[in-house]
Amino acid sequence: MWYFTWILGLLLACSLGIINVLRLEAQETWDREHIPMDPLTQLMTKDTMLGRLKEKVENSKRNGFPFSILFISLKDFKAKNDLPAFEMDAILRSVADCFKEDIRAGVDIAARMDEQEFLIAMPGSPLKKAEEIAAQVKNEILERVKAPRDLFVEVVAGVAEYSAYSKNFATTAQEVDELIRIATEKSSI
Repeated sequence: MWYFTWILGLLLACSLGIINVLRLEAQETWDREHIPMDPLTQLMTKDTMLGRLKEKVENSKRNGFPFSILFISLKDFKAKNDLPAFEMDAILRSVADCFKEDIRAGVDIAARMDEQEFLIAMPGSPLKKAEEIAAQVKNEILERVKAPRDLFVEVVAGVAEYSAYSKNFATTAQEVDELIRIATEKSSI
């Protein structure tokens, strides 16, 4: 008799697991279809990214896993390269493609924060791994952007790691702002 109870419990656990996976897949599909994207790069917008970073901070507080962010900027690219708008747009799309190739699909999220600034959130990635990805992305951008012509390209990247145990802030928004500030400061060094 206890076999039947055990088998029913196992079947229930499996069905709940399947339902959870289907729910997550449906959420990802909905996100892809309904999240506001930057029309040029097809990356998340700044406002959407800030909201997602708040979620990541809350998740990190709950589960104790750190996550890292990468701040990448094409420093003074537009000012130092006199390019027509369509060429500048093509270069920015190419930069966004570098992110899409180097980040984990369905896990990491990338956003265009400003005209020539980008942010990548990497849940579950320690600082060391994020620094490796930052160097890889930086090299790819330099190769892609310089390749068509001799353009002046200075790519700066900053990395910061969030850990729920590092500091106590009054609000999650303050934690997100501090995380972005740290990554931005590291990029200007």
